Amino acid sequence: MLVSHRFVAGLNVLHRNPTRQLSAITKFDTKKFVQSLQEGGFTSQQADAAVNIVNRAINDGIFSITNNLVTKERLSSTAYQQKVDFAKLKGELQTMDKTEFTTLKKEQENLRTDLTNLKNRLKEEITKNQAGVRLDLNLEKGRIREESSIHELKIEDTYTRIDEEIANMQMQIKSVKTQVMQWLIGVSSGTFALLLAFVRFFG
Repeated sequence: MLVSHRFVAGLNVLHRNPTRQLSAITKFDTKKFVQSLQEGGFTSQQADAAVNIVNRAINDGIFSITNNLVTKERLSSTAYQQKVDFAKLKGELQTMDKTEFTTLKKEQENLRTDLTNLKNRLKEEITKNQAGVRLDLNLEKGRIREESSIHELKIEDTYTRIDEEIANMQMQIKSVKTQVMQWLIGVSSGTFALLLAFVRFFG
């Protein structure tokens, strides 16, 4: 806010002497105001009293304003201090940003390293598991083949035994047939001899 030097000087005088007339710091003409009041029907005493009341009211307002005014030196000092504080705050924020950025970057690198290590460990575990599964499959295949060979041998042995049993049964059947034939021949020969004897005896 721009204030004229005359008005500021008048405020200082008024601040020291609140009862000073308002015309000392402004262009307000109290005499003319008194004349206007008298022309409006006020007596001389009433006009002077009204001017004094207005003068005191305005003086009190100006006095209150002057108490709240800030000097240029104090305002400059406050502005300078605010600039210093702002620069300090800006520096702290920049330092904080750099520190946080460095920390985040370091954490990101650590996370990337951890992910790489985890990926390598997973690859190793998968390779080990695949090798173990292949080995188990090969062992299982070998065991199945071995069991199949054993079963085949047992089946062949069973077939061989069956063939031997069939051959033995056939030989036994032939032997029985031979014995039966021999017995039949013997019975037939005996019967025929008895018939011949019977014929001769009664012939």
